[in-house]
Amino acid sequence: MNEEKIKTLQNYEYNLQQLLMQKQQIQSNILEIDNALKELENSNDAYQIIGSVLIKKDSKDIINSLNEKKELLNIRTEAINKQEKTITEKASALQKEVMEEIKEK
Repeated sequence: MNEEKIKTLQNYEYNLQQLLMQKQQIQSNILEIDNALKELENSNDAYQIIGSVLIKKDSKDIINSLNEKKELLNIRTEAINKQEKTITEKASALQKEVMEEIKEK
């Protein structure tokens, strides 16, 4: 029984690590978007890479597109935070159980 719980705890730890890596990547993307938005503040035209082609576009279009991406990334971050909280709570409760079982022996 203890071995199963310990394996479950290890799975929780692995899942938390994966979530933290995803969150870090998303935060990096948000930072890139913020930097791009800052650069676009004072320009009318800008260039956007689409595939292997560089296309001239109105900066307002690119700003709108970047803001939409940023909003989606923020939503994803919120979802990851909820998952992280849930896993942490489950892991904490399971860890308590395992520690109590160890003390009883």
